[in-house]
Amino acid sequence: MAKHAVGCAHQKRWLLPLLLMLSASTLIAFFIRAVFDPCDRHAADISSVHNSIQVAERRVRLPPKIPSPPNPLSFMKSKIVLLVSHELSLSGGPLLLMELAFLLRSVGAEVYWTTMMKPSEADEVIYSLEHKMMDRGVQVLSAFGQEAIDVALKADLVVLNTAVAGKWLDAVLKQDVACVLPKVLWWIHEMRGQYFKLEYVKHLPLVAGAMIDSHITAAYWKNRTQDRWRINMPETYVVHLGNSKELMEVAEDSVAKRVLREHVRESLGVRNEDLLFALINSVSRGKGQDLFLRSFYESLQIIKEKKLPVPPLHAVIVGSDMNAHTKLETELREYVMQKKIQDRVHFVNKTLNVAPYLAAIDVLVQNSQARGECFGRITIEAMAFQLPVLGTAAGGTTEIVVNGTTGFLHPVGKEGVNLLAKNIVKLATHVERRLTMGKRGYVRVKERFLEHHMAQRIAAVLKEVLKKSKKGSH
Repeated sequence: MAKHAVGCAHQKRWLLPLLLMLSASTLIAFFIRAVFDPCDRHAADISSVHNSIQVAERRVRLPPKIPSPPNPLSFMKSKIVLLVSHELSLSGGPLLLMELAFLLRSVGAEVYWTTMMKPSEADEVIYSLEHKMMDRGVQVLSAFGQEAIDVALKADLVVLNTAVAGKWLDAVLKQDVACVLPKVLWWIHEMRGQYFKLEYVKHLPLVAGAMIDSHITAAYWKNRTQDRWRINMPETYVVHLGNSKELMEVAEDSVAKRVLREHVRESLGVRNEDLLFALINSVSRGKGQDLFLRSFYESLQIIKEKKLPVPPLHAVIVGSDMNAHTKLETELREYVMQKKIQDRVHFVNKTLNVAPYLAAIDVLVQNSQARGECFGRITIEAMAFQLPVLGTAAGGTTEIVVNGTTGFLHPVGKEGVNLLAKNIVKLATHVERRLTMGKRGYVRVKERFLEHHMAQRIAAVLKEVLKKSKKGSH
């Protein structure tokens, strides 16, 4: 649901007509995408998504499928794989691991899932995600039961997801750790210093390999583990992520995009000709929403002072959560009130469904601070929708955005505020540049960042890890 600074607009009232208007394949893809999109998001109503899929499947008949090329992961058929996640939530790491689970299940692998940390009380999100996995044939185990130990010992491959999952090795396997380490692939997504704890990473040198989402993050981990703990990283593989087929279907369906654009803009109260600059990430200091709003306000002042002939500009913050009552959430709204730009800034609640907002906006702002994103999948998702990206020159963003070609990069911190403001003005005043950058970004996605690209990269890693695990078992 979309939540304004001054009110609330509900999306549910336009979901039914949307169902009737989208093509069969795009329609079902739009809702399926909500199940495992790995960005920091929160589902407002997962059960309604499931119901919508069922309605769509009853009302439409899918066209015959075109034969697909051989799946690069087909060699994983009948392999036993245990996936260990530190948590099960709507954040990037767990949802990305779920996506791997589905890719492996699609080729006939025997996949088990276990979650280290769960709340003591019932959690609707965990319940829904676990059942989504079970519906796809993934077997969900208790992290601390004997069954998880038995599966780990007999598995062909064990994937630890995030650095924090390293605690599971000693806590659960205990004396059996040495037997399992040779077949562990450690999938690391973190870039922050608090994850470099010896209790998390002490077994890193002994595992079969580490898989990391960007070259810059891999270099950071290599240097940090050596400098801080004097331990060496194992063989490390960089695997850039890719957009799912479901998201690409929506992004390439002009009718679907037009319908989504119209409805989202109506819910936000903006016109079709207005220019929307959006930051789509959970609200936090590290994601840079506060600095983005400063840049946005500065861009409005530049336009006013120079009397530039541009349509009204709007900033959209997708990823808000006023129920959390955080200090930053309050600060953002107070800043908007203080600068009297309430009619130009729109706060939208966390959501799994980013496709409607990508269809509705004109430019994505990726303003992650400090070391930036490990990868930043929302960036390639935006590029699939032919959107230019204004990103920080940090982390994985620098491996996705080509500065001056598919978008513009600016420094992190306060030093980047003025340049981001100028870049906003550049794209607002040069329509052809904005559209050309978006088209070039789309071409880059098609060349590098699709699901089959990611599957090929992961397949190459898994083959190497399986070879090493066989050697280690002899």
